[in-house]
Amino acid sequence: MLPAAGSRALARLVGMPSADFASDVWSRAPLLTRGADLPRDFSDLFGADAVDELVARRALRTPFARMAKEGSTLPERQFTLGGGVGAGIGDQLSEDRVLREFASGATLVLQALHRSWAPVQDFAADLADELGHPVQVNAYVTPPQNQGFADHYDVHDVFVLQVAGEKRWRIRPPVLEAPLRDQPWEQHRAAVEQAATAEPLIEETLRPGDCLYLPRGYLHSATALGGTSIHLTMGVHTWTRRHLVDALVGRVTARLADDVEARRSLPIAPGRSGSSELGFDDDAEVVRTLVAKALHDITVDEVVDALRPTVRAAQRAEPFGVLDQVERAQGPDDAAVAWRVRRHLAAHWEGDGDSVTLVSRVGRLVVGADDRDAVAEVLDGIRDPAELDPELRRRLALAGLLVPVDVRGA
Repeated sequence: MLPAAGSRALARLVGMPSADFASDVWSRAPLLTRGADLPRDFSDLFGADAVDELVARRALRTPFARMAKEGSTLPERQFTLGGGVGAGIGDQLSEDRVLREFASGATLVLQALHRSWAPVQDFAADLADELGHPVQVNAYVTPPQNQGFADHYDVHDVFVLQVAGEKRWRIRPPVLEAPLRDQPWEQHRAAVEQAATAEPLIEETLRPGDCLYLPRGYLHSATALGGTSIHLTMGVHTWTRRHLVDALVGRVTARLADDVEARRSLPIAPGRSGSSELGFDDDAEVVRTLVAKALHDITVDEVVDALRPTVRAAQRAEPFGVLDQVERAQGPDDAAVAWRVRRHLAAHWEGDGDSVTLVSRVGRLVVGADDRDAVAEVLDGIRDPAELDPELRRRLALAGLLVPVDVRGA
């Protein structure tokens, strides 16, 4: 799946038309884009003040943070502590311990910022929507002249957004092209360490406003130069053909569970447990035939439907204020509220007849057949929610499918 043309978040990260990025760069090659060639820097998304806020005042717990030094991850107890009376959980970030480790050269990694920091949350959701792939975001805060991690590769694509300071990056070709999520670099440690001795394919310094794109598999390491370096890593967890393979295999397994021939016991075979000849050949051929027939009968739509739950679970719908939502939906002036469709719902219809079910990231909602077309037109942007029957509109709002137009992200 390639990025869509005309994207907006992507335009902040690459200095070329989105269609060119999709056809020439995406999943194929690294791309370094200087800040001078981008619309603006990334200071609106994150910065030093955000780091201090998250560390000192948000009671972040592991695994929302970790620290690393000289290629090794530090034990959690070295930078966490209980929060005192009423908040005694012991794995909360301690600014005092973080300070001690950071001052001695450790890198602070603030993880899953797409859940904990609103500007990053909104941007990551937009980017994921445009790419069609889930996005997670970490911040790497590295003291001057230090390196948090040794050469390694990621099993997801990344956009590196330099926010503050400078960092020297060294990029080398993959030792395993397009690695899957269950093929981390540790499985190829010797090859990675050997490859890290070769001359880099790219060796450049990232400065505030610069953006580096790396497809999964490319080896990389980075060292902070003068001043504290802060960068955001936007990890794009790409959907791959392997995901479709897994969905297809799951459908085959489910279909064969309904086939009595696939359920039959294998014949008695005295001595099988002590022999190198298992005697499965004839039955294995029967199974091959059954699987081949199931593969022939399964449609493309069935495979896509099998993957839908995984796709829905990989991202959250747009956030909103619960109390504000209830007050506006149930208030006497509901008709005066301007509503819009909540973003990132990933909704589709199931069933037919007198009622159908709208399935989305926020749950399942049964809709009467008479209302289906109206709701579908609202979701597709053809009809304004104001045109809906008030009770139906209220129901959609309380189900989290509509939000007021003035909520964040509108």
